[in-house]
Amino acid sequence: MTKEIELRKSKQLAVYFLAFAAFLFVTTLFLPVDIWWVGLIRAISEAAMVGALADWFAVVALFKKVPIPLVSAHTEIIPKNKDKIADNLAIFVRDKFLDVESIVALIQKHDPAQKAADWLCAPDNTSKLGAYLVRITSGMLDFIEDAAVQKFMTKAIHAMLDKIDLSSSAGLLLEVMTKDNRHQALLNEGINQFALILREEETQQFIANGIVGWLKEEHPVAEKIVPSGWVGKTGAEIAIKAASRLLNEVNNDPQHPLRFKFDSYTKEFIARLKTDPDFFEKAEDIKRYLKSDATFNTYMGSLWRDLKDWLKRDCVDENSILHAKITAAGQWLGKTLAEDASLRQSLNQHMEDAAKKMAPDFAHFLTVHIRDTVKSWDSKEMSHQIELNIGKDLQYIRINGTIVGGCVGCLLYLIAHAQELYYFLLA
Repeated sequence: MTKEIELRKSKQLAVYFLAFAAFLFVTTLFLPVDIWWVGLIRAISEAAMVGALADWFAVVALFKKVPIPLVSAHTEIIPKNKDKIADNLAIFVRDKFLDVESIVALIQKHDPAQKAADWLCAPDNTSKLGAYLVRITSGMLDFIEDAAVQKFMTKAIHAMLDKIDLSSSAGLLLEVMTKDNRHQALLNEGINQFALILREEETQQFIANGIVGWLKEEHPVAEKIVPSGWVGKTGAEIAIKAASRLLNEVNNDPQHPLRFKFDSYTKEFIARLKTDPDFFEKAEDIKRYLKSDATFNTYMGSLWRDLKDWLKRDCVDENSILHAKITAAGQWLGKTLAEDASLRQSLNQHMEDAAKKMAPDFAHFLTVHIRDTVKSWDSKEMSHQIELNIGKDLQYIRINGTIVGGCVGCLLYLIAHAQELYYFLLA
């Protein structure tokens, strides 16, 4: 049942009460006037009609113009006062709902951090949250244009490259890495890995082949006389043993001269990275190359496509990694909040502080929005909408007016004819 139908039925009911009172009044006109109960019914029906018509006027005057001389100026109350209603409604919402004290009291009353913890601690809730966020992500992926994202990513990377001093940044990074002789640990690891490579048969064969090739190019006659394969193998063994011995010495001796040379070279290289104009120019060349290189820019664009494709596949997967991560994060957050009362208190306090700072601006914005929105409505349409929502209850005022009027008429008639009724009862 629509509001229009409900309003029309309630109006009809009020009219039926008025019509019944009028019917009683008309009926009494054809009855003898010397019968006391006829006068009582007439008084009741007259007062009921007066009450019904008075309340009808009061209700109708709220929404429509009643063309009655002298009083018509004070009808059509709601349409005529639309702007006042807009201003007062906006102020009422601002003062009663959006004031700082009310919002802070609301936060203190409901303890949102605790409620969030309780909600997140329920596995079903975090699972629903994960599923909801996955659906949102999937919808956003279909909405986002690939070309726009790729263009944005390219611009962002180019802007980042423009702001970065590659040479100085590399120098600072190496300086941090070499602090407290950390680079010596890196040297040790490099030595160990190089020693392992030297022990491999492929490495030995490579060196041996290199020696044989050198003999063939530089000493072709001698290569035909001496057993070149034996020379290559033996030379490789000697070279590997010599290199291994040197590596072991450097690895076992923290004061080895090669370590000091490595220190010196590292410090000099870092200093040049930070101060040498040639390094600065080379860094700028690298930046220009990265910004203009088609392959690099195409690769950056493909990163988004690959990420998008993976996300879309994951969103529809029953064992979605994204869903699992969100669910796990929600459960962790809920557990952390539930176990840490000081964290909950801190979050609530931050929300209160944010409310104190944001409430005045938000209240002003919403006040202006409500006021301007109501003022922009058509007066008659606004009046009609209000009548649809409260008109049904207003029709009961008319019905009550009919009943109350009849009761008052009955009471006044009894008071006015109390002496006559007294003698009549005695007789």
